[in-house]
Amino acid sequence: MADTPISSVSLSLTHVLYDPSSPLSVISAYLALLPQALLIIYSTLFYATREIEIALMLAGQLACEALNYILKRTLKGDRPRLDLGKGYGMPSSHAQFMAYWAVYLGLWVVVRHRPALAKRREGDYVGIAVWQRGVLGLAAFVLAAAVGASRVELNYHHPHQVYVGFALGTACALAWFVVTAGARYYGLLDWLLELPPMQWLRMRDLLIDEDLVHAGWERYDNRRQKLHAVKDR
Repeated sequence: MADTPISSVSLSLTHVLYDPSSPLSVISAYLALLPQALLIIYSTLFYATREIEIALMLAGQLACEALNYILKRTLKGDRPRLDLGKGYGMPSSHAQFMAYWAVYLGLWVVVRHRPALAKRREGDYVGIAVWQRGVLGLAAFVLAAAVGASRVELNYHHPHQVYVGFALGTACALAWFVVTAGARYYGLLDWLLELPPMQWLRMRDLLIDEDLVHAGWERYDNRRQKLHAVKDR
């Protein structure tokens, strides 16, 4: 008896069709994978730092994606080419994802992140300068715009679907930034971090006023100097 053939389907999360003869199309195909890469970065940063701010940003990102899921199945907008991609095209989930990420990150590095002065032997550490934070935020916006443009280049979305995605992602980021600021102001985050599950997960809240890269390096540098002092005796 012949085996029944198995019907296989593509994993659409990472399946991107592009024109191999066009360098712009090739670049666009790689840009289409950025949301998945950012989710991996979110997970890695959260696991490595256990920072509540990273968890909050990720929670807002996932809520924004859930909104996109609902809207797509409500609006049922067609894609430019029906043979490209499964599901509906309105609004663009890539554009919405990247807009949320860029706007929230930009607001966070410019408005919320205020590392305090840390005394060092050579002087005072002042953290990342404001203009450097601005450059970082601008780079995030440029990257988000590039991803949105790639969706049009690859014919996965009409331009207006990308614009709507950008608008929704921006609105989600602004709204969630205000909500998290309120939660911090009214002490909700402090209460949350005192809960047993948060204690068990070793959740912490240092990113607002501490540069974790510098703090970790300073501890290492202090230990290194002590070891050198012992060897020189």
